[in-house]
Amino acid sequence: MTSRIVRAALIIGAVFLTGACASSDEWAEWRKHSTHFASGHHGMFSLRHPEGSAPRVSRIDVDASRRENWWGKAVTVNPDQIFQN
Repeated sequence: MTSRIVRAALIIGAVFLTGACASSDEWAEWRKHSTHFASGHHGMFSLRHPEGSAPRVSRIDVDASRRENWWGKAVTVNPDQIFQN
């Protein structure tokens, strides 16, 4: 009996921990795409710019995001903040 309760609690805990981190809008966005990132460049950009950090965006990043149709939370910068490579 105790093992069933423990097993049920573990399953409920796992479901809660894996499902409680995203909003319904975020889950809808994830379902639209078969991968986490649009490309390797997209993944590296996201790893270099954790949420809440000041973005450092290059013209190459802007061009790649348009060409590869990146998705997710948009990083917004003023045009004068974009540096040339």
